[in-house]
This record gives sequence, structure tokens and C-alpha cells, in this order.
Amino acid sequence: MPNIKVMIVEDQEIIRKSLGIVLNLNEDIDIVGTAQNGAEAVELTPQLQPQIILMDVQMPVMGGVEATEKIKRAYPDIKIIMLTTFQDEETVIGALNAGAEGYILKAIDPADLAAAIRLVNRGETMISQDVAKTLFARTISRPAASKESDYGLTERETQVLKCIAEGLSNRDISSKLFLSEGTVKNYISNIYSKLNVHNRATVMKKAIDEKLY
Repeated sequence: MPNIKVMIVEDQEIIRKSLGIVLNLNEDIDIVGTAQNGAEAVELTPQLQPQIILMDVQMPVMGGVEATEKIKRAYPDIKIIMLTTFQDEETVIGALNAGAEGYILKAIDPADLAAAIRLVNRGETMISQDVAKTLFARTISRPAASKESDYGLTERETQVLKCIAEGLSNRDISSKLFLSEGTVKNYISNIYSKLNVHNRATVMKKAIDEKLY
């Protein structure tokens, strides 16, 4: 299987170089290039043709959310993971709206970052639990006006939806709800179908926007 081609977009040189060194230790990941701001990333993307872009949020010239929107509009198949220290609701929602498939804090362990790259490359979505909890906490502080019945969600599907919003993996959901992973996957497929969404990021955004639990 071909290696995963990754571009790193980060304005701090020491972080940019450190990420490149650490990720290049993985035999299945190739760092094809780097950029120091969003504008440079937009310019280099057609030349480098990465499969995954690790994108910082706050950068000079052009920030990561704007760059993500521009790149996803031109190259929808490229997957973008926001890698940042910012986890406020507005920034996270802005990144997801721009099309990012992942949102991870820079404190992540290098092995977990490599695993996240592989996960997103397979077509899944990765939202770190710290970020998910921030969104979840903000959501449950709002007035309750649950709409799960509008979408025909069962009680169990609503429980699974809540776990997704908390950033739990399928394995964690399986353990928490005492279900097999296969059953969890079936519930998630039903949730995707009923909410007319296609990945965890859009599920989370819809759950937050419409207070679905």
C-alpha cells in the first residue's frame, strides 16, 4: 500500500520541523512538504498533492480555517486535520464548517497523531476528546429542547449520539454501553442515515446546532 502523503502547515519553525521528524519515523507516512501559513499552503497544494494536511489555526497572512475552506473547495478529496492549541467552540465549528475532517490539540502523543492520520486517511473523522468535551459542555448548558424525535432517533441511538459528541471511539462506546463494536457501528450507520450526515464531524456539529440530546 502506498505511503500516506502529508503536508504540514505551521508558522512556528521548530514545531514544523519537529512534526516532520517525528512523523517521518513512521514507515507508512511521507512528509511531502511544509508551509508556514495558510496562503502558502493554498499555493503549494496543487504542486505537492498531499492526501492529508496538518493545519494550524492561527497563522500570519492567512489562518488555517480560511485556508481549509479554499483547499477543500478546490480539492475536496484532500483531508485536513486541524492541529492547534485552540479549542473554543467558535474556532472548532468554523473549522468543521470549512470542511476539516479532524480537530486535534497539539499536546497529542506523536503515536496517537500518526494513528489519527491513518484514521482520517481511511475516510473517518477524528475529534480529540478534549475538544469534543468542550463542545459537549457548551451544548448541555443551553436550554433543553431536544429534537431527536424529529429524526426518529431511538433511545439507544440517542445514547450513541451523545457518546459520539463526547468524542468517544467505537470501542469506548462499546465498553460504555455494553454493546459489541459491530452493534455500535450499526447504530452509527442508522444515525448517519436519519440525520443525513456522513461522518463524525458533521454528526457532532448537527447534534450541537440542533441540541439533539
